[in-house]
Amino acid sequence: MAKNKFNKNWVHDHINDPYVKQAQKEGYRARAVYKLKEIDEAERLIKPGQVIVDLGCTPGSWSQYVRNKLAKPAGGGVEGTIIGLDMLPMEPIADVHFIQGDFREQEVLDQLETVVAGRKVDLVLSDMAPNLSGVAVTDAARVEHIIDLALEFSQAHLKPSGALLVKCFNGSGYSQILEKFRQEFKTVIAKKPKASRDKSSETFLLGKHLKNSQ
Repeated sequence: MAKNKFNKNWVHDHINDPYVKQAQKEGYRARAVYKLKEIDEAERLIKPGQVIVDLGCTPGSWSQYVRNKLAKPAGGGVEGTIIGLDMLPMEPIADVHFIQGDFREQEVLDQLETVVAGRKVDLVLSDMAPNLSGVAVTDAARVEHIIDLALEFSQAHLKPSGALLVKCFNGSGYSQILEKFRQEFKTVIAKKPKASRDKSSETFLLGKHLKNSQ
């Protein structure tokens, strides 16, 4: 009974969510786009000509936003390269190179290398989150593991001047993640966009300028 009530409350909140309505109106696949939009507008992360990788990109709203930012003014194509990776399938987005698979696997990395064609990446985005169990210690470990993967990926592929934006959660394990970011990046900023639900402990960490690039 409680679960049904919770589900009904969630559906009610979701239907009446202004960001959900705005996303539907503007043709975005998820309300999450407005989190990236707010951070991008504050930090000026996305610029024409960049190589941008979107980890855990499905359903694709972040890739849609990046595509719109890199679109050529005259129409037709983008100025830059957008690569989305996810283990789940994604409906195609014009001018976005989508690679389905686990980016820890060599085969997937080989596909990425082909698209990147020897260039270093300007920006890595990760809105990935694990399936949460409700057990704080377990969930903290899962979140930290995903962020470790994004950090490793960035170490290998980012330009020295590049940036990494990841989703994480305040609470158990957050201080360790923050410390890892400070070890890797010269500038580290925590962001809580307005589109993040008030009840959520979700926050975003932005790391800029690698300390030790490969």
